[in-house]
Amino acid sequence: MQLEQQLENAHCTFPFNHLGPTFNSDTSVFSISAWLPGALKVKVVDVDSGKVIGDLVHAKGSHLFTADFNLAKPPKAYRFTIRNKTSSYELIDPYQFKEQAYAAVHFVDHAAHNVYKQLGAQLVSLDVGLKTAITATRFAVFAPNASAVSLIGDFNYWDGRCLPMQKTDFGYWVLVVPGITAGAKYKYQIKDAAGNSLPHKADPVGFYAEQYPSHTSVVYDHDAYEWQDKAWLKQASKDKYSQPMSIYEVHLGSWKRPDASSGQTYLSYRDLVADLIPYVKDMGYTHLELLPISEFPFDGSWGYQPVGLFSPTSRFGSPDDFKYFVDQCHKSGIGVIIDWVPAHFPEDGHGLARFDGTHVYEYEDPRKGWHPDWNSCIYDFGKETVRQFLVANALFWVDKYHIDGLRVDAVASMLYLDYSREDGDWIPNVDGGNHNYEAISLLQWMNKEVYEKFPHAMTIAEESTSFPKVSRPVYEGGLGFGFKWNMGWMHDSLHYIAKDPSYRRYHHNEITFSMVYAFDESFVLPISHDEVVHGKGSLLRKMPGDEWQQAANLRAYAGFMYGHPGKKLNFMGNEIGQANEWNHDSSINWHLLQFEKHKGIQLLYKDLNKLYAGYPALHELDHHHSGFEWIDHGNAEQSILSMLRKSAGQKQKIYVVTNFTPVPHENFLVGVQDSGNYQLLLNTDDKKYWGSGFKVMKKMQAEDKSWNNQAASISLNLPPLASLFIIYKG
Repeated sequence: MQLEQQLENAHCTFPFNHLGPTFNSDTSVFSISAWLPGALKVKVVDVDSGKVIGDLVHAKGSHLFTADFNLAKPPKAYRFTIRNKTSSYELIDPYQFKEQAYAAVHFVDHAAHNVYKQLGAQLVSLDVGLKTAITATRFAVFAPNASAVSLIGDFNYWDGRCLPMQKTDFGYWVLVVPGITAGAKYKYQIKDAAGNSLPHKADPVGFYAEQYPSHTSVVYDHDAYEWQDKAWLKQASKDKYSQPMSIYEVHLGSWKRPDASSGQTYLSYRDLVADLIPYVKDMGYTHLELLPISEFPFDGSWGYQPVGLFSPTSRFGSPDDFKYFVDQCHKSGIGVIIDWVPAHFPEDGHGLARFDGTHVYEYEDPRKGWHPDWNSCIYDFGKETVRQFLVANALFWVDKYHIDGLRVDAVASMLYLDYSREDGDWIPNVDGGNHNYEAISLLQWMNKEVYEKFPHAMTIAEESTSFPKVSRPVYEGGLGFGFKWNMGWMHDSLHYIAKDPSYRRYHHNEITFSMVYAFDESFVLPISHDEVVHGKGSLLRKMPGDEWQQAANLRAYAGFMYGHPGKKLNFMGNEIGQANEWNHDSSINWHLLQFEKHKGIQLLYKDLNKLYAGYPALHELDHHHSGFEWIDHGNAEQSILSMLRKSAGQKQKIYVVTNFTPVPHENFLVGVQDSGNYQLLLNTDDKKYWGSGFKVMKKMQAEDKSWNNQAASISLNLPPLASLFIIYKG
């Protein structure tokens, strides 16, 4: 194919070989070739001096302009003054910056973080010895099997003929374009190996993206925002295992909806600064966990089908707005955790699927590369470029957005080759087993990188199987996560609490079994969004009995959760006893707070958060055997549990007693370790929580009467369906 035909068809693979300047020092001839569709006349001007060098010429009907100039030395940079049918404009020729374009890919393969520092649209200053450096954007995209890639955008009327990119030996396509600044909209026009046009692709490493229908990438300046959270990042590096962690899980699009008269579909990031942050702080939560923030096309996926992994969704504002939101969380003493989805991605045409006509990001064989549960593509965890892409993305959120934690979604689906697959529908590993060694090593690498580079950050695995050492260091043979969701506790305890209290004595092991393995991992106890959607009902509606008993069961269960070892996580709406299950298209039912029942439940969660954070015995040894003892776990007949929580060195002791039946007990004996005084800290049956107000002693004196294999005992009135927190005062 002739050069002009290649350029006209947007099918030029190596434009630097044909376009731009050359200088022959022996003959002092300075030559320029330029491809300028629509141009009629072109002058060449020295950028530094402003002097006209001469005119380019072209054959009639051709867009290829050329000229030779006799110059003692070439200009440091030149620009074109171009006249077309309707106007004149100036353009600095991008093809004179070959060396600067190649700089994008020189270091990508050396470290994962170079992916987001080198690829995508990087704002650069072209200092080529000029009086004033040239402002430009350097574009680099990985499409190893494409035959041609063009940069398209507002700046060239989305015409793929105008800016063909250069293919490098590494499979990256590069180009530096002067004059493109933050806010410019762009995509990539890609031809597959056979020359067929693909859907226009958003930038895989794009930092900002528009919503439907364009899904256009937007050039963004990461250096513009000035962070104010240096003190937070320093203190956040403290040992997280001994610190309180009560997480409020939030879907930003449905936490609260704006007034219909506002014309907004969602509250913006800045609106949420004004509304959400004060609420979280007042409620006593230590962390916010946000359902996936990475850009995603379909609202109904809640963010779990992401396309733009490096871009915070623009549904709620700009990247700077999201940085401001995180900054203000930190100012208020709130950590920010985001859901991160490295397991799979959707097939949307503008995204990663068959990016250059081949499986660049996903496994080629559908037995590994297609997820039957979510109808989505699975990343090829064995391909080095994909591994770097994913690890870089994890680092990116912690680096550029100061995120405090990554909750990694669907880890089990990554670990097992046969996850949700029938026999014959999966490919065994080299040893004939079902472990995906490639995904395992990827997760280990990701965790090592995050913890080594960002001491303030943590990672949390959503992993539902008995895979060993998920939250143990890689050097101990673990996956390297900091924490793991305790899905077993969640499943068993919810199954138990949903039973009629009269039948709970037959299921007593379900509420106690979690302590058999409670310290095998560093657990977070989650009551997450997945438990209050898709017909599962709200947390309140899972509870049996009449209206009062449902609320009382919920309160008793919440008390048990806060007394149980492990960090805490509750999805929005749980804390007000929302009656309806979660609907991502509407707000939490905030109107329920006009009723005493829901105000009482909300107050209980607030007080539980403050109790948990304020007393080291309830959090300091969350992940160590020495912080917990059963006092009585065998009272199945009465469905009563009693446990002891201790701080380091047993400096503080708090007893938690839970009655899981509506039968109150007077003068109920609980074994304690020490003689002396005891004081009630919290009673979930208190009238202020819409409880029965059953009379409970606020202060107790231990008797030297052994009970529950303890040296002493206290006598207390135990309310119906309630949890009591009692501290030893000495």
